[in-house]
Amino acid sequence: MSRVTEAAQRAVLVGVDDTADAWLAADWAATEAGLRGTGLRVLHAVGPGSPAGEGAEARVLDAAASVLDDAVARIAAGHPGVPLDTALAHEQPAEALIDAAQDADLIVVGTRGRGGFSGLLLGSVSLRTVAHADRPVVVARGHTEKTEYGSIVVGVRDERDADAVRFALAEARLRGVGVRVLHAWAPLARAGLVVPQASQVDDEQHVHTRLLAHAARPIAEFPQVRADTDLVIGTPAAALVEASARAGLVVVSRHPPVGRFALRLGSVVHAVLHHAECPVAVVPTTRAAEET
Repeated sequence: MSRVTEAAQRAVLVGVDDTADAWLAADWAATEAGLRGTGLRVLHAVGPGSPAGEGAEARVLDAAASVLDDAVARIAAGHPGVPLDTALAHEQPAEALIDAAQDADLIVVGTRGRGGFSGLLLGSVSLRTVAHADRPVVVARGHTEKTEYGSIVVGVRDERDADAVRFALAEARLRGVGVRVLHAWAPLARAGLVVPQASQVDDEQHVHTRLLAHAARPIAEFPQVRADTDLVIGTPAAALVEASARAGLVVVSRHPPVGRFALRLGSVVHAVLHHAECPVAVVPTTRAAEET
């Protein structure tokens, strides 16, 4: 059922079920593994516990094996040079992916699974994985076919997003595409009904220009990658969603929640995950970066 090689030791990990969204994610993940020169680990989770009824467990396991066999066949046909490894987990899908990713560099998920509601833009498994994983997670959504030639857009708030910038630059180097480091700001956001003076706007713009420059410093580490910085007026979520229409990948940071009742994913990450027109990579920031 699997072809295991040493190349899979730092593999790309993808979660699959028998839905179309999962096949898109598997194809994206296989392309990524091919670019990285690593293996691809394909995981399917059946959930904890034993189903009731005579022979029910055997049927569940047979169905799970069939899902993995189908995934291997599809991936091998489309990406014959990528080493494959399969895994079957008896956990909830998000927990299984996070546990299985300890020797993987990247997790890839689809937008919705079999347990999701068709009206939702992003399923609970994808959201839970993105919110709790300690490594980058790509949600393969939108126009996944743009991955190989579309530029990469990374949204930054300040220097704490350096890991996301490095991830974007490394991905761009693999694909031979450019990177757009984008920082959005809204000068009227705190002004209410009072229009600020031009000098106030200029001062604030200078502040955001400096923030962007600090966040973009990792560009110097990748001299072979064409990278531009872009300071735009608007909300970060709207700017990134708009940019996704012309991008092959959007990269955003996941910052640790601040406060007792804070959400694990901020509003910008939520909006991009739900509305982007291309795959989205969510890169967790490091504690050290958060404390600087």
